[in-house]
Amino acid sequence: MKLRPFQQEASDAICNEWNEGTQSTMIVVPTGGGKTVIIADVIKRHTPHRALVVAHREELIWQARERIETYSGIPCEIEMADLVASANLFSKAQVVISTIQTQNAGNGLMRRMSRFKPSDFKLLIIDEAHHATADTYRNLINYYQQNPDIKILGVTATPDRADEEALGQVFTSVAYDYEILDAIRDGWLVPIDQQMVSIAGLDFSAIRTTAGDLNGSDLNTVMEAERNLLGVAGATMEIVKDRRTIVFTASVKQAEALCDIFNRHKPGISGWVCGKTPKEDRRSLLSKFSTGAIQVMVNCGVLTEGFDNPGVEIIVMARPTKSRALYAQMAGRSTRPLPGIVDPFETPEERKAAIEASTKPSCLIVDFVGNSGRHKLMTSADILGGKVSDRAIERAIAVAKKLGKPVRMSQVLDEQEEQLKREEELRKAEEARKAESLRRASLKANVKFTTRKVNPFDVMDITPCKVRGWDNGKALSEKQRALLLRQGIDPSEIPYPQARQLIAEIFNRWQTKQCTFKQAKLLKRYGYNAKITMSEATKIIDRIAANGWQRPDPVAAVTTK
Repeated sequence: MKLRPFQQEASDAICNEWNEGTQSTMIVVPTGGGKTVIIADVIKRHTPHRALVVAHREELIWQARERIETYSGIPCEIEMADLVASANLFSKAQVVISTIQTQNAGNGLMRRMSRFKPSDFKLLIIDEAHHATADTYRNLINYYQQNPDIKILGVTATPDRADEEALGQVFTSVAYDYEILDAIRDGWLVPIDQQMVSIAGLDFSAIRTTAGDLNGSDLNTVMEAERNLLGVAGATMEIVKDRRTIVFTASVKQAEALCDIFNRHKPGISGWVCGKTPKEDRRSLLSKFSTGAIQVMVNCGVLTEGFDNPGVEIIVMARPTKSRALYAQMAGRSTRPLPGIVDPFETPEERKAAIEASTKPSCLIVDFVGNSGRHKLMTSADILGGKVSDRAIERAIAVAKKLGKPVRMSQVLDEQEEQLKREEELRKAEEARKAESLRRASLKANVKFTTRKVNPFDVMDITPCKVRGWDNGKALSEKQRALLLRQGIDPSEIPYPQARQLIAEIFNRWQTKQCTFKQAKLLKRYGYNAKITMSEATKIIDRIAANGWQRPDPVAAVTTK
């Protein structure tokens, strides 16, 4: 199977990290982005070395085996419950798939992972790696890291920002970061529309925070209140029309009650499942949902991971959360396009046009708005805004709340980010005007004038990347620091990921024969466009020097910005 371009980039980036000596790395790829395909390709590229793939739920284990075997052609064995992977010297499977619970079963040195020697595997791959900060995963990693040659990969959709720094302690690098908004812009996922629905009397302000999210007991009390149940159900029935919908709830009682109210509105429209629903009943209900016999599926803690149904068009968040990762998992149940829609096309424009022309041109996320008090509750803007400024996210959420109708959230984020850029450009222009005014005043007074420090991002016309939690505490190598210092950039004043971004841009300029950073800085000082070749920059700088370091007049052939 041919990988999608971003899947190939992710696989290459992982191998590059390992080849450069990094033992543990991670990638961020959204739900619906084919994480298992990337895993399968990495395993295939390391044939015949053995791989251990670890997930945290039984459903994910069977799904992983099916997809890895399909995409790589490599047989997999499962180590879970009564299923035991072969340890025979002559019949060891190249790929073993196991749950984290299975690996940690037992006590001390007798944990089930001890069935395997650390040297048995060359690759350790952790699916849903945002869980990797838990003690069970630390035990797993510490055990297999006794093999100094093992390579570790973590794969996740959208890490919770609160966990980013902790993830940076488990994985020493992020090889590839491709988030939901990237996939939407490239036409691999459908655009997300957001609708905020105000429910009178819905009040989260008194709910406590436990382990970083809304306290379960407090939240249940609020969401199970009859007035709130009727408000959520009534609004949902008005919105969904004939579209396939998943409703996420905070409790089993809320799920059952909402399903009952939906069916009172329209008999047979809804079913509900929870963790204790018998497997056969769950399988039957989800099958009916997949075929459209049931239109609205209400669930409590079941469909957040491992459930793929591209026909889902609406996600109703009747379970507010402060966790970005949890929200992303719930929203991700609706972002897949319909089968066969996007893969035939080469360009983002063609894929987006195909999605727009399909019977599922977008998905809708419905959030219920009340008095949130001190809590910062997640919205689609938060999961789309991994690489967008926090101010743009805040403004986009305010727009959605004010309108109270479906808005294309990626578009609103882009508009707010552009508005912030325009405001920043105006601020810089005003600073430049004041600086020029001071310069002229100093010349008149025959006083030396010192310009302010040059912003290297302004010089190279690039936007600084967002600083993520997993980069905290990381430092550049001495060679990297020396490179920036030679360019006149003080690395001590720039966050680690932004310094890496500058280094990448410097190398890119060298490789494409664009003017160097030092040339760009000088050209900017004299008001020239720095997006020119090295040879063009040299000619202009020679003219400036020949003119006594005054800008030549008339202006040189290269236009100013």
